[in-house]
Amino acid sequence: MEAGLSLDWSAPGLAPWREPGERLARRIAAGAPVHAALNEEAGRARVSGVPRFVPQQALGAGMPYERFIRESGCCPSRDNLHDFLNGLVWLAFPRAKARLNELQADQIARHGIGAERGPVRDAVTLFDENGLLLQAPPPLWEALLAREWRRLFVELRPLWTAAQVLIFGHALLEKLAAPRKDMTAHVWRAPAPLHDAAQADRWLAGEFTPDALAAKPFTPLPVLGIPGWCAANQNFSFYDDSLVFRPMRRRA
Repeated sequence: MEAGLSLDWSAPGLAPWREPGERLARRIAAGAPVHAALNEEAGRARVSGVPRFVPQQALGAGMPYERFIRESGCCPSRDNLHDFLNGLVWLAFPRAKARLNELQADQIARHGIGAERGPVRDAVTLFDENGLLLQAPPPLWEALLAREWRRLFVELRPLWTAAQVLIFGHALLEKLAAPRKDMTAHVWRAPAPLHDAAQADRWLAGEFTPDALAAKPFTPLPVLGIPGWCAANQNFSFYDDSLVFRPMRRRA
C-alpha cells in the first residue's frame, strides 16, 4: 500500500506533518506494513506514551477498538491512509490521544456501546476525527464565533498571517487527499502558540475533561476558506456560497 504518497505534503494543512509523514511514506512504499513503519518511527524519534501498533487482526471479534487500546496498550492499524494518519497523530500528540482513548474506554465501560454514543463519546469522536487547533488574534475569533465569513476571510484577511493552524483530526487530514469546498473542521481554540508540539500536547490533554467535551467547545470552520489554503479563495466570490459559508442561526 502506498499510504501517504497521494498527499501533497507541501499543502498548508499537511505541511506541519511533512517531515515524519514523508519519512513514513517512504518506508511503506518500500514494503513495510503501516503498523511496522509507525513502530519504527516511534523508536527512532524516542516518543514515549505511544501505543504499540499492531495488525488489525489483533483486535478480537466483538472487542471495542477503544477498549482494546486502553487495556492492551496496542493500536490496531490497517494498511490504509486513514490508519496511517491516525498513527502519525499519535506520534505527535501521545498524551492528548491517550486521554481521548481513556475517555472513550471509560464511557464504554459505564454505558456500553449502545445505539448512540452519548455526548462525551460523540464529542471525543468528533474531535479525534475532525479536530483542528487554531491560535489567532481576537478579531478573527470574534468573527469566527459569529460566523461572519466575509469579515473573517476578506475584511480581516491580513490578520491570518498572525494565526497558527494545526489539524489534529486524522480523518480531516485524510480529506486533504481530495479536498472539497465544504470540508469543515471542528475548531478548538488554542491560547498559546503551537510551535512546541510537546507543550501543545500537554495543554490539550489537560483540556480534555468530560464536562468540557460534553459541552462541545468546538466551532465549525470551512478550512478551504483559510487564506492560502485554496487558490480559488483569492477571488472573494468564493465566500458567497451559502451552502458552505452558512450564517449563524438566529433563535426565534
